[in-house]
Amino acid sequence: MAIDLLFALKLISVLGCSLIAGVFFAFSNFVMNALARLQPAQGIAAMQSINITVINPLFMTAFLGTGVGCVFVAISSLLKWQQISITYSMLGSLLYLIGTIGVTLVFNVPLNEALAKVEPSSADGIKIWTDYLADWTFWNHMRTGAAFAAAAAISLA
Repeated sequence: MAIDLLFALKLISVLGCSLIAGVFFAFSNFVMNALARLQPAQGIAAMQSINITVINPLFMTAFLGTGVGCVFVAISSLLKWQQISITYSMLGSLLYLIGTIGVTLVFNVPLNEALAKVEPSSADGIKIWTDYLADWTFWNHMRTGAAFAAAAAISLA
């Protein structure tokens, strides 16, 4: 029974990491490029809208629920130090928790909050937008890679 529960927990965590990696990959691959092609005021307004609508029960459950799953995978790994799979379980969990959730909270969210305060058509808005595109996209690449690597590591476990 415990083995089945641990397997299910790892499977759910792998699927969650993969789903979030896919969402973030879409932003890194084409959403941010599309927004950058718009006039700055339009790009700012679109991203401000995205940042509001992303905070919804379905996305937040996938994003944070995967984090909870990874916490339980990490805890269960600590109880099984003698098994080789612990390395992959722990690595994957930490990659998601630090590299995906941590990066989001420390880098992407503050950038989103700063963007939310600007008037899209202002000169200050245009300056912030230019920096935002580069900085936000860089950190999004980091959390995309972390979520993808987390899915791979937990899969190997």
